[in-house]
Amino acid sequence: MLVAPDHLPRPTGTPGQRLRAALAAHKPLPIVGTINPFCALLAQRAGHQAIYLAGGGMATHSHGLPDLALTTMTEVLQDVRRITDACDLPLMVDVDTGFGGVFNIARLVKGLIKDGAASLHIEDQVVLKRCGHRPNKALVSTLEMVDRVKSCVDARSDESFFIVARTDSLANEGLPAALDRACAYIEAGADMVFAEACADLDQYRAFVRAIGRPHAVLANITEFSMTPSFSLAQLGDAGVSAALYPLSAVRAMAAAAMRVYEAIQHEGSVQSVVGDMQTRADLYEVLNYHAYERKYDEFFQGQTER
Repeated sequence: MLVAPDHLPRPTGTPGQRLRAALAAHKPLPIVGTINPFCALLAQRAGHQAIYLAGGGMATHSHGLPDLALTTMTEVLQDVRRITDACDLPLMVDVDTGFGGVFNIARLVKGLIKDGAASLHIEDQVVLKRCGHRPNKALVSTLEMVDRVKSCVDARSDESFFIVARTDSLANEGLPAALDRACAYIEAGADMVFAEACADLDQYRAFVRAIGRPHAVLANITEFSMTPSFSLAQLGDAGVSAALYPLSAVRAMAAAAMRVYEAIQHEGSVQSVVGDMQTRADLYEVLNYHAYERKYDEFFQGQTER
């Protein structure tokens, strides 16, 4: 079998165990969005310890669709496999509302574990969900969301698989109700609460106090949103355990791509934007390209000798 030699050491433990170890070692842990396998490799090269597949990002960049619950379980698992096949960093996956009822959620959890994901987050919006930073979100009852969380817990075949319960209730119901929901989700077995659309650090502090256990609150630091771009130091001081950067890199990629397309269209050349591009040498280094070539050379040399 022709396989290029690995250029990174093999990790130990399950994906969930590696995510838990990273959370214990970083306060808070940055979890960066990687929209495809190559982005995952770039994040690994930059030294990150955990990566993320955003539902809205996948809808937009894999399917050209808005973040309005238009993708399926099968499509999500397909992108998960692509990333985990290429990169062994622990991957957290956005699964929206779970793609159906409790049995669908159970199938989803089993598929995620089988395909190498470390974690999921599931939310308390209705099935026809909206972006967490858009108006007119609608929520299911606390009881229905508790059933979603329990379905995740009951279905996981690996106890280290990390379950995050996202609540969008702050914008709709206010802080006291959001705290009540968060505590109910933790009691149902969630490992962490994703407090969506917090507008200030005191709101994060309130979630941390209410839950009252380590590694239990996640912040979503997504640009152009209801949440300011708090620093990791500020979030750590507030007791937040992990910070998502779901679309930061892909937003930059999209802006750079648009500049290139416009330069070709209006200038008839790429000369003005070449400096923004990744070099061929850097690309080859990330992909370990030359190791693959050496394997090719060995194979063809062996054929010639025979």
